[in-house]
Formats: sequence, structure tokens, C-alpha cells
Amino acid sequence: MNKQKRTRIFEQLKAHNPHPTTELKYRNPFELLVAVVLSAQATDVSVNKATEKLFTVANTPEAILKLGINGLKKYIRTIGLYNAKATNIIKTCKIILEHHQGRVPDNREALEQLPGVGRKTASVILNTAFGQPAIAVDTHIFRVSNRTGIAPGNNVLEVEKKLLKFVPDKYKLDAHHWLILHGRYVCLARKPRCGDCVIYDLCEWKEKRKYDSS
Repeated sequence: MNKQKRTRIFEQLKAHNPHPTTELKYRNPFELLVAVVLSAQATDVSVNKATEKLFTVANTPEAILKLGINGLKKYIRTIGLYNAKATNIIKTCKIILEHHQGRVPDNREALEQLPGVGRKTASVILNTAFGQPAIAVDTHIFRVSNRTGIAPGNNVLEVEKKLLKFVPDKYKLDAHHWLILHGRYVCLARKPRCGDCVIYDLCEWKEKRKYDSS
């Protein structure tokens, strides 16, 4: 795929959704960090239901530590892997208070040292909370990048590097959100809705015509 086609793809995605953002509900970087940690192998809807109640009583590292691990679990037990996630969040709160003056760090190295925070989660925080042009590659973005030809790769890191290289600079900040939403609602894994795709004419997927009436 050439530069011109990639540019047109992001022009189309922007025209369709000028101001994309995460579907996780948050009001500050710490709330976003907790929500993203909870979202691993869970839906944004389930996370939002849990954090709506949690953040009403505790939305700072200090407040969550006061809840304690068992108190935290009461709010997140509807979410998969909640035991491990509760442990990681408690440890993360302690590190943020002891080493970062109670604030979520705004650099990748420090973020990835937090329990439960890997490269993908760090990229989400850097992009969404701090406005840095990081691109977190999840299963949706991996699929869309490979299927359309925007940034094909054999693993998530390879796709991430290609996206950072090929996505035009003016679209990098929002590229993560456009691609994840496109994969979540249009470019579905089993039965893509090609008939509703705003980049159908630009997509290089050879099998797309099988689904253009879906």
C-alpha cells in the first residue's frame, strides 16, 4: 500500500469520526490507568459498569489503598481475572505514591514498570491521557492493519512499528482510536461488515467482495 492510499484511508476515517476517543469512561490519567488495567480480556462495557461505582468512592491511589485489596475486589469481581488485577492495582498505587508523587508517569519506561502494565497499556495511557502519538495494537488493530494492508505484520510489535512509520503525522494521535473502533464495529473478525465500510474502496483485502453486502 502506498503513502497516498494510506493518507486517503485516514482522511475517510476522520471524516466519518472527527473526534474519536476511548470507550472507557475516565476523568483523569489515574482513572484511565485503572480502567485500562481492568480491561485486559474484558469488555469496555463491563469495565465501565465496575468503575462507575468504584470511582465514586475511590479514584486516587490513596483512596484505593485505603479500600485495601479486599475492598477493591468487591467493586471489580464482575471482571475477569479480578484477583490478579486487584493485586496489580494495589501495587501500582503504592509505586505511584512512593516514586511518582502520586501522579501517573508520562513516559513509557516508568509506565511499563507498573504491575499489570505492558507495552499496549502504556501506549494507551501515553496516547489518550497525555496526547502522545503512541499506537497500542490490540487484536482489532492487528486484524485491521493486516486485512486492509495499512500495516501488515506477523506480530503486534511489528504492526505497531509499521503504523508509527506509515501513518501520516497529522493522523497519528487518533489512529489508534479509529482503527480499534473500525475493527470493533465494522471490520469484524468472523463476518466483516464490508457493505458499511467507509474505506471499502481503499482496502486491499482480496476477500472483501464476499462480504460487501453484509
